[in-house]
Amino acid sequence: MNTLRYIRPCLLVCSTIFTLQPLQGFAWSTSDESKLNLRQPLNERDGQHDFDFEIGAWKTHLRRLQHPLTGSATWVEYDGISVVRKVWNGRANLVELKVDGPAGQVEGLSLRLYDPESHQWSLNFANTSGGTVGQPTIGEFKNGRGEFFDQEPFNGRTILVRNVFSDISPTSYRFEQAFSDDGGKTWEVNWIATDTRVKEEPDRSSGVADVREMRTRMQRAVTEGDVQHDFDFNIGTWKTHISRLQRPLTGSTTWVEYDGISVVRKVWDGRASLFELEAGGPAGHIEGVGLRLYNPSSHQWSLNWANSSAGTLGQPMIGEFKNGRGEFYDQEPFNGRAIYVRNSFSDITSDSSRFEQAFSDNGGKTWEVNWVMTFTRVKDDANKAR
Repeated sequence: MNTLRYIRPCLLVCSTIFTLQPLQGFAWSTSDESKLNLRQPLNERDGQHDFDFEIGAWKTHLRRLQHPLTGSATWVEYDGISVVRKVWNGRANLVELKVDGPAGQVEGLSLRLYDPESHQWSLNFANTSGGTVGQPTIGEFKNGRGEFFDQEPFNGRTILVRNVFSDISPTSYRFEQAFSDDGGKTWEVNWIATDTRVKEEPDRSSGVADVREMRTRMQRAVTEGDVQHDFDFNIGTWKTHISRLQRPLTGSTTWVEYDGISVVRKVWDGRASLFELEAGGPAGHIEGVGLRLYNPSSHQWSLNWANSSAGTLGQPMIGEFKNGRGEFYDQEPFNGRAIYVRNSFSDITSDSSRFEQAFSDNGGKTWEVNWVMTFTRVKDDANKAR
């Protein structure tokens, strides 16, 4: 956990989500084809709308305990705005926050994903400096109160973390983060946010008009180092053709085809991009969402993928662009073995591009491509202002 980890509730962050579990990117399990991104019917009351109360724009007042779990009683305060919108056809929501105070400025992005099987949410956070998504906080709403938990390292020890949403009304709500270093017997609150609604629905193209003046007043100068342009080619709406190898690493030569639409838009003042895809074919229906985050320290991107059935993010693909080609890697389990996974973006023009996923089970000596997407531009106005 970095020094800002304990204030992550504000540092709400997203990532690129489009995995076919259990692998990252566009992977799948040959032992369970049903876990492809095939659309599953939603229950009448399955919790997917638990966060609908938060959709819109909010004035946010934050209080942060400076030194958690030390006996400190010193708090610092921030004021700012947060904007919450539905994404991925309502299966997820994206939070962007910016606050300012005597201790400095805090900006963050968060992606909340719903798991229809467990009926729980995963809250995925990141801040402006890290460029990666940390361990998710998992939980659910009961009786109008949402509680979410995880276990993390903090100052060399393992602690429990709890996030709580409460006091929910149409125009306000309260958020708290607390830590426990005694197995949940006692909890110390270290972060409190009280939000007051500004506008019922956020403007998808440019944020919230009613708070634009306040946001401009708060906004620091954004440098080229803050806003990276490697994925600008992908911003817009695209006809998408997908070819998928049915059984990777088995010698299979059987491919299945899908056609659909993908939309990519800038988020978080241009520091990230959000990818949403829907496609169908004889083999079924695929839906996915993803967030690309840039790490200004390493000068690399993390691509965080998920599918519509799991509601959680796996480990990120990490990499960068060189000479007009982007390559991103990780190591994952597949059919009981550890393999390498590579995602690549190539053949990039103003109106088209190509994506490939490949697996290697021999340490990268050879690669088998198992997923190909070709993009043809429909229009280029997918929320460029963001």
